[in-house]
Amino acid sequence: MRTAVISTSAAVGGTAKSARFTSRMRWREKLEKRQEPKIVDVPPRMQRQCGEGKMLIPRPLDVDALAREVPRGKLVTVNQIRARLAAEHGADVTCPLTTGIFLRIAAETAEEDRQAGKSRITPYWRVLREGGRLNEKYPGGVVAQAKQLKAEGHQLKWMGKGCGVIDFERRLVSW
Repeated sequence: MRTAVISTSAAVGGTAKSARFTSRMRWREKLEKRQEPKIVDVPPRMQRQCGEGKMLIPRPLDVDALAREVPRGKLVTVNQIRARLAAEHGADVTCPLTTGIFLRIAAETAEEDRQAGKSRITPYWRVLREGGRLNEKYPGGVVAQAKQLKAEGHQLKWMGKGCGVIDFERRLVSW
């Protein structure tokens, strides 16, 4: 069970109160949620970033499956995953927002599985952001991802506000 505490201002007197809410859905359930991929027109508010045309809204399992294909010592970028999904479904682009959310779900599920004693988990740490940067939204943040990547022989460097893999382009999977 996931529990989060949020702070809100009360209307009367402006005193702060804590509210608790829980999500009873485990990460595995979110990953395996029954849904189909959808092809939609790129929304006008996203056309500047994605262009016009058809956009794929993928399934979490599709994103997870591509992350599972990345072998030890290799890397993949989120943009490579998006491009492959779009091509497989006949779309022009894949939604960057849902892809990011679904990568997070795959990563959290992998960590749930690791804690449950499973040894074969999705190697989400091999999925990099644009420019070879690490993803601060993965479980344990950049530090945990860096530890996993170093254990697989990758060299890292600080890049502006984050961390990235040196010469990541040479280690990208070729799909």
